[in-house]
Amino acid sequence: MYIESIKLNNFRNYESLEMNFDQGTNILYGDNAQGKTNILESVYLAGTSKSHKGSKDREMIRFDNEEAHIRMMVKKGGLSYKIDMHLRKNKAKGVAINGLPIRKARELLGVVNLVFFSPEDLNIIKNGPGERRHFLDSELCQLDGVYITELASYNHIVNQRNRLLKDCYMNPGLKDTLDIWDAQMTGYGQKIIEKREEFVEELNEIAKGLHRGLTGGIEELEILYEPSVTAAEFEQKLSGNRERDLRMKLTSVGPHRDDFCVKVNGIDIRKYGSQGQQRTAALSLKLSEIYLVKKKIKDTPVLLLDDVLSELDSNRQTYLLESIHDIQTLITCTGLDDFVSHQFEINKVFQVVKGHVYMPKGF
Repeated sequence: MYIESIKLNNFRNYESLEMNFDQGTNILYGDNAQGKTNILESVYLAGTSKSHKGSKDREMIRFDNEEAHIRMMVKKGGLSYKIDMHLRKNKAKGVAINGLPIRKARELLGVVNLVFFSPEDLNIIKNGPGERRHFLDSELCQLDGVYITELASYNHIVNQRNRLLKDCYMNPGLKDTLDIWDAQMTGYGQKIIEKREEFVEELNEIAKGLHRGLTGGIEELEILYEPSVTAAEFEQKLSGNRERDLRMKLTSVGPHRDDFCVKVNGIDIRKYGSQGQQRTAALSLKLSEIYLVKKKIKDTPVLLLDDVLSELDSNRQTYLLESIHDIQTLITCTGLDDFVSHQFEINKVFQVVKGHVYMPKGF
C-alpha cells in the first residue's frame, strides 16, 4: 500500500496544499517550525482519525478559521481509496471513505496502515509506563477493530467508576452500584490483557532479531509484558481492592496500569540501561512494528519518520534506512546532507518554507 496524494485546506499553518507522493522515499526538508511535521500529522490523522500528538480537532484548524479539510488518496491491492476528513471547532469530525460517510473511527481500520516514528519515541524506554501503554494500544488499534471498541469501552468504564468512587464519599449508598461497573470492567479488561499479551509475544520475537542486527550480535533484547493483574485474577483483585479504591477514590488495578519491561542481556534497561542502549532498543521496537504489520496484513505499511535521523548516529541511520528500502516512507529533516553523503536513494524531495511546499531543482 502507499499514499498517492494529500490535499489540505486550513490545516495547521496550511491555507491550501496539495502533494503527490512517490511510492518510495519522500523527503520533506526545511528549517524548524516551517510545517514539515504538520504534513505527517495530517497523513496520520487521515489514516487513524487521531493526531500522533494527541491534539484536539480544534487545535489543528488554521488560526481564525472554523473548519479544516483533509483529502488523502491511498492505493492498496490495486484499488484506490479516497479518505475525506472534515474538522470542525465545535462539532465531531466528519469522515468519508470513497464518498460514503462513516459513523465510527474503527471503520477506517485497514484502509491504510501507518507507523509513525518521532524523536520522542526514542525515549519510550526511559519514560513512564503511560507512553509504553500508548505504544501497545496505537498499533493494536490499527490491527484490530474490535480492540478499539474494547479499549474505548474499558476507558469509559474506568472514568465512570472513578467518578463513582468519589461520589461514594459523600453518598455511601452508591457503593451498591459498583458491582455493575466492576462486571463490565472485568469483561473488557480481560480481553485487553489477553490481546496485549499476545501482541508483546509477537513483538518480542521480531525485535530480538532486529536488535541483534543493530548491535552486531552483542546484545540480546527481551520484551516482557507486565500486566497490573492477570486476566484470570482480575475479577478477584478488583473486588479485593474495593475498600482501598474507595479510600483512594481511584481504580487501583486493571490494564490502565499495565507496563512492559525491556531487558538487554538480562538487565532491565528502563532503570539500569545507558541512553545508547535505551535508544537502540526503542529503534528495535519501532522497526518491529513495521515487520509485525507486514506479517499481519500481508502488505507493507507506510512509514512516517519525523526528524528521527538527526537523533541517530551514522550506524543506526544506515541500519534504519536499509531496513525500510522496500516501503513508502515520508521523512522530515532539516537538510539533505546525510542522504547525499550516504548515497541513500531519494525518490522525491519537497522543500517546506512557512506553510508552502516547493519542488527544488536537481531532484
